[in-house]
Amino acid sequence: MRPVAPQKDGPLSNEDISSPDVQLINAEGENKGIVRTREALEMAQEAGLDLVLISPNANPPVAKLLDLGRFKYAAQKKAAEARKKQKVIEVKEIQLRPNIDTHDYETKMKAVNRFLDDGDRVKVTMRFRGREMAHQDIGMELLLKVRDQVETKAKVESAPRAEGRQMVMVLAPR
Repeated sequence: MRPVAPQKDGPLSNEDISSPDVQLINAEGENKGIVRTREALEMAQEAGLDLVLISPNANPPVAKLLDLGRFKYAAQKKAAEARKKQKVIEVKEIQLRPNIDTHDYETKMKAVNRFLDDGDRVKVTMRFRGREMAHQDIGMELLLKVRDQVETKAKVESAPRAEGRQMVMVLAPR
């Protein structure tokens, strides 16, 4: 079995550039035109910088003289900032029973509203036990009541449907 060369992360730089010519941009951002890759490498070494491929798919590839370490650090910071700003949407679950008391129902509805305000999806599960299975219509009415109460904040992503001994409905924030 042959040893596999480790893959470098980030753009191609310095000796890794295989193209004979590159469109060169110097450290100040000025376009120097099409230059031989060897000459561009020598210019980079004289300036104490690296030759980095910015646009490898162009013809010829575009390379820039810059500090590779600083370039990678800036890219890393930018990616971390983008990760920090994105919100992961979770699916929160609220479980109900058909014979729920009014106060318990109100408490559950407060939780549903809080989840929707936070931007999370809510899975409302109606559990049936024993003889409650004979009265699935009561459970359906309760799920429709939940839907009607939150219709200004949420849209129904999946309508109430029976799954064995439970009914499930998924709400998504508007």
